[in-house]
Order: sequence, then structure tokens, then C-alpha cells
Amino acid sequence: MKFTIKRTVFLKSLADVQLAISSKTTIPILTGIKLEANDEGLKLVGSDGDISIETTISSTDEAAELVIESTGAIVLQPARFFSDIVKKLPDDTFTLEVLDRFQTAITSSSSAFTINGLDANNYPRLPEIDSQEAFKLPVRLFKQVIKQTVIAVSSHESRPILTGVNLTINENQLKAVATDSHRLSQRIIPLETDQGKQYNIVIPGKSLQELSRILDDQLDDFEMFITDNQVLFKTTNTFFYSRLLEGNYPDTSRLIPENSATQITLDATTFLGAVTRASLLSHEGKNNVVKLTVKDNSVEISGNSPEVGKVQEQVAFNSIKGEPLELSFNPDYMKDALNTFGPAEITLHLISPLRPFVLVPSEDNREFIQLITPIRTA
Repeated sequence: MKFTIKRTVFLKSLADVQLAISSKTTIPILTGIKLEANDEGLKLVGSDGDISIETTISSTDEAAELVIESTGAIVLQPARFFSDIVKKLPDDTFTLEVLDRFQTAITSSSSAFTINGLDANNYPRLPEIDSQEAFKLPVRLFKQVIKQTVIAVSSHESRPILTGVNLTINENQLKAVATDSHRLSQRIIPLETDQGKQYNIVIPGKSLQELSRILDDQLDDFEMFITDNQVLFKTTNTFFYSRLLEGNYPDTSRLIPENSATQITLDATTFLGAVTRASLLSHEGKNNVVKLTVKDNSVEISGNSPEVGKVQEQVAFNSIKGEPLELSFNPDYMKDALNTFGPAEITLHLISPLRPFVLVPSEDNREFIQLITPIRTA
């Protein structure tokens, strides 16, 4: 195998594929990157067993200046070491050639490296997705769904199913839900295509975060294919595979309250600023707790840490309805939730000091819901 390519184009594809490569894998060859040159172009593959990414640099891509002199394949490891070499090469282009016994020469201008490679035939095969049923997803909207839901996935392996985001597809609608038992995020978006089938799958939160990193905002849409234990996201030049989590995701619909005793409408950015300032004190104390008090037509954020001191702030609001109420919450959960709304007007629906409360956009309040469980302080 021998090819010459523009370094910046190669490094962009290499960075995408490296998102799937982990140094902690139990399969040594997976610490490397697979390169395969064929008549169509140059294919790069990375995998950690759970996530696999394959991207192709086309021979017809003029920006890549790709010239393939001979076809073949090689695995170079560790991928980070190979990436560092390419980044430091002196010229705009470089040539890679596989020599005898998988020795690999990398040359650029006056610089020349020879590194050890591995037989590409020993690299695990990527999952086979034989489903012909594709769902078309808008790139920017789906990246927003990921951002709004992955904040609530669990980081504890004691309940593996909660480390993922539950996607249900039914009647031209996709619903994404994540919860760690203390908070919940739910987003609903429409789908352009309806395959007439219902799907209920759980994708690891880590997979969705890595997918979001490689999706190019300049693309309008991409495709999703679902099988029994794998999901494939496909763009023009990139295939992103992820395993699905096994098990039944809990029914979260019953957790979302239909009624509330108190409703507060305010600016998300303003409220975020107040919570952020209060959390400066709560993080220094033993208990990471902030209190919300609604009474006498006022909204107050406060914190009391005997080790550090006190904080109080009156929060500007647009409207208040309902009963006076006081509750405590984890400020980090609240900041995560508020960050997903951006500069928008939101409504807090409060029930009681110990019942979960929800934050929703003041408009389209059924499409996006953030739920947080209060903290018992007494």
C-alpha cells in the first residue's frame, strides 16, 4: 500500500476516527487505527468494541490531493503516536508506504519515519447492518437533542441501562429520554419518514456525545439504521456504529407531573446566573444545596453553609402564579438543565418541597422537559 495525501485533510478524518479508540481496551489491536487504500479512496477505521467509526477520503476529493499508488491495508498503533507524527510533519503533504513485514514508512519533505504496523486481517470486522429501513435526521436538531438529554444519563454502572438515552420512534416522532433517578430530560422531535414500525432502543450516552462531535453542522441531515443490538448513523463519508444497551428502560412518563401548585416564568439566563453565584458558596460547604423560596410576589435564591457563609439573591421574573413554596435542590443539576435552554423564557412548575419539579420552555412546553428532584434538608 502506498498513498500521498494532504496532511490537514487526513488529520481531520483521523481526529474523527480517534474518538472511537481507547487505550483501555482489552483487545490490543484496537488501540491502533486501520488504514485501507482502495480504488474508491482511503478508508480510516477506529473502534473500542462499543463504538466504531469508519470514514472515507474519496479519490475524487480535490481538497485531499489523494494519490493512491498501490492498494492495501495496515493497522498502526497506538493511534495517538501515529497522529502525533503526522501533526509534526514539515510539509503540507505526506506519503505513507507499507514495506516488508508491515514496516510502514512515513515521509514528508526531508523528514522520514519508519514505524511498526500490524496485519489488518487481524482487525475485528465492523458490525453488519443489514436493515434497509433508514430514518432521516436533521443534523443540528439531533445534536440539540443529544445536548439536552445526555446531561441526565447516569454515571454509575450499578444500573447500566440508565447510562444511556432511551429513544422511542413511533408515528413520525422520536422521543429521547434520559434519567439518573435524580433528574430527567425529555425531548420530542418530528421525523420526516415513517417506516410504519415502532422502535424502543437505548444508546449509551458516551456514544451520542462522540457522535455529536463528528456531525458537521454544514450537513443538512444524516441517516440512522437500527438492528437488534446495533445502531448505525451514516453521513456522506462516515459510518458511526454503536452497540445498544440491553434491558428494559424504566417507564418515565409517570414521573412527569401533570399539575403544579406554583408556576414561575422567568429568563433562563438570568436564573442561571443567580444559581451559578449561589453554587460558588455551596461547593465550598459540606452540602451542595441551594434553596428556592417563592413568596410575597418574590423569587429568592439562597444558601447557608456554616463552614463558609451565606448567600441571598432576589431573582427577576416575568410572572408568578399559585401558592408560596420553598424547596432545596442540587445547583449543578439546575445549571445543567438551564444551560440546555439557552437564552429563552422558561416556566418552572413546582408541586411541593419534596416532589419533582419541571422546567419547560414557555412556548412548546410539551416538546422539551427537564425534571429535577428536590433535596430533603430537614
